[in-house]
Amino acid sequence: MFGKIVYISDTEAHVQIATEGGLNTNIMNMHVIFEDGDKKILGEVEDINDELVKIRFLGEITNGRFVGGVIRKPTFNASLRLINKEEVGLLVGEDTPSTFVLGDSPLYEGSKIRVDINDLFSSHMAIFGNSGSGKSCGVARLLQNVFSNPKLLPFRANIFIFDAYGEYHNALQNIDKVNPNLAFKFYTTNVNQTEGEILSIPLWLLDIDDMALLLRADKHSQLTIIERMLKLVTIFASDDELSLKYKNHLIAKAIMTILYTNQTASSKRNDVFKILATCSTPQFNMEAVVQGVGYTRKFRECFTIDTHGQFPESILMTEYVTSFIDESLDTYEPKEVKFYTLEDLEKALEFTLISEGLLNNEETYADAITLKVRLHSLTISENSRYLRYPNFITMENYIATLVAKNGRKAQIINFNLEDVEDWFAKVVVKIYTKMLFNFSKKLKDRASIPFHIFVEEAHRYVQKDNDVELIGYNIFERAAKEGRKYGLMFNLISQRPVEISDTVISQCANFLIFKITHPRDLDYITKMLPNISADIVEKQKTLQPGTCMAFGSAFKIPTIVRMQMPDPAPSSSSCDVVNTWQAN
Repeated sequence: MFGKIVYISDTEAHVQIATEGGLNTNIMNMHVIFEDGDKKILGEVEDINDELVKIRFLGEITNGRFVGGVIRKPTFNASLRLINKEEVGLLVGEDTPSTFVLGDSPLYEGSKIRVDINDLFSSHMAIFGNSGSGKSCGVARLLQNVFSNPKLLPFRANIFIFDAYGEYHNALQNIDKVNPNLAFKFYTTNVNQTEGEILSIPLWLLDIDDMALLLRADKHSQLTIIERMLKLVTIFASDDELSLKYKNHLIAKAIMTILYTNQTASSKRNDVFKILATCSTPQFNMEAVVQGVGYTRKFRECFTIDTHGQFPESILMTEYVTSFIDESLDTYEPKEVKFYTLEDLEKALEFTLISEGLLNNEETYADAITLKVRLHSLTISENSRYLRYPNFITMENYIATLVAKNGRKAQIINFNLEDVEDWFAKVVVKIYTKMLFNFSKKLKDRASIPFHIFVEEAHRYVQKDNDVELIGYNIFERAAKEGRKYGLMFNLISQRPVEISDTVISQCANFLIFKITHPRDLDYITKMLPNISADIVEKQKTLQPGTCMAFGSAFKIPTIVRMQMPDPAPSSSSCDVVNTWQAN
């Protein structure tokens, strides 16, 4: 079959085809062994013509182990043969308690591709491919194989799937049938869906950065307004004595600020009444009693305007209001987070805008009114239902509820995001990513609770946003760079890698590349991935649906994997046009 070696470079060898017998089998993409004394060098057939076989060097087999990379090249006297069954086993993975079957080898019939779970799941992974190439089926089968592995019970797994089309519910909902100790939990944005729970995020768990994304802020000045709003809404929701003193202090300062403006008396009165509508106390409300010398007035009566356009009770009002101002309270910070609603946020924002005079300032008016309009639009929109958590809960307890189902631990948590707009779905994925990232960082024992985030249609969410310019970071990029050491891993699933943040892709250590044909995507992944070769790019162009090129730290060599159809399959099949067109 093989004749004399006629050319050797750092990366490949050219071998003549034997004159007798020639090639009696198709050896394209097959692996061969160069035997040269005590050396065994592995190569892969990458090109064949009438006279020569071009073989690319992959690594060495030493002491029964495969080692990637070739330091000592074969000599011209080396003998050459096809790889044997035992050596194939070194490449496709061993059957051990820590491995699972990823799929079959199309090159070596009867050989299973086995992957070490630590090698695949302890790093970020990317799954790319055209629509219809088998990405969703591949991901579903991968998870089915992991959870049906008889050698492993992944009871403490935390697989969070953000599902753009609700595809994975059908494929993964019955993992408890595989093992009664396993559970699947389903969150949905479809209020008409009978299965699962409606997505619900506690507002008070969101910080300034989260709220900026939710309100689509685009100016740094808006962050200051949001920060003030969040501080006030927490204080307004508190009912202890110190909080009451601070509320009165705030209201009093706001009223005095309004009274010292150049507005007309009627405008001042309107602004004061707006403040009382957003935040009132026993001392500051429309019916509060103001004690004068020998007489009383209700607070609202202090704002009666005379024929000269003045407040006759301005002295009484000023003395009463200033009695509640305590400058020592300016540094007060609320001690604990409190339950509040979107409506409470609106009141806090209204108080902020009026008390700070932001709506009367030409420079701040546009930014302030934009936030006010967006918050109100959110409050009255259908998206508000996903931000109305019914009762107070801490961050730790909320995360615990996400992975709990009927008193049991759920291992797969599936979020169906198909019924919300892309911008809102992106913010939801960012919020949960940040929650899990921050939770992981605070664990006493680092990486003791791993989280695996699968993002379907990742190009719609993990994008090159302007978050870095606005809030100083992009949570996907931060989690991609730092999350692995804390036990938080990304798994990006996409048909358009060119639209994904290159920072996130650059942190991926493992890749499953299904068929991709778009030139921009091919060029992008070629430039972005240091361990992808032109050979891999060419191979994936001809892959059949359900077959992928697998390479990275979990694989000995770039490997073609034929994945079995998942059972049950995800809801990702194409429309059956013939049957739907026919009349019943």
